[in-house]
Amino acid sequence: MRKVFDLDGLDCANCAAKIEAAIQALPGVKNASVTFMTQKLVLETEENMDDVLAEVKKLVAKIEPDCEIMD
Repeated sequence: MRKVFDLDGLDCANCAAKIEAAIQALPGVKNASVTFMTQKLVLETEENMDDVLAEVKKLVAKIEPDCEIMD
């Protein structure tokens, strides 16, 4: 399953790279791409999107506390 999310409050390109790497390391994630300029997250999962998205939200909050994933 593939879905695109808006990242509200993503403030730095370095944080975007850290978020992308951390998401790609999660189990069940087939591919993840974070684009700082458009503030988009493209997430492809092999498993249930909702289960993976819950973990992604935790990671994003840890790396960039002011950033919110818009469903």
